[in-house]
Amino acid sequence: MDHVSLGVPQQILDSLPEDGEPAASDMQRAVATWEQRINRAIDEAETEREAAAFVADAVERMEDRVQRFDDFVPELRAWGQSPIYAIAWRNLNADMIQQLYEHEEVAENLDRERNARLVEDGIRLSDK
Repeated sequence: MDHVSLGVPQQILDSLPEDGEPAASDMQRAVATWEQRINRAIDEAETEREAAAFVADAVERMEDRVQRFDDFVPELRAWGQSPIYAIAWRNLNADMIQQLYEHEEVAENLDRERNARLVEDGIRLSDK
């Protein structure tokens, strides 16, 4: 599987308040870390299935974060706080998933792995 390239979209950085430079740096560092982890896993994997399994795990963690940050938005609003940072982090995680799927070879293997997981989770053999 080919290496992936991930980045923080400019529109997400532009959505941050003027004092959001620390958050922008944190986002860039987080994206770079994900890129390094995924590319290292691709390099170290003995098979494409093993690499796809790591990427699928990463996507699942990103999806969990999308949901977690999305859940924060109404809570922050209820407390009179701005949800801009939660929205930006939610959008960043969703965008990273999209970026992974834009890599054709990764998307193909990722779809195959995620479908295999659905089948494995859906099959329950009885003890009869």
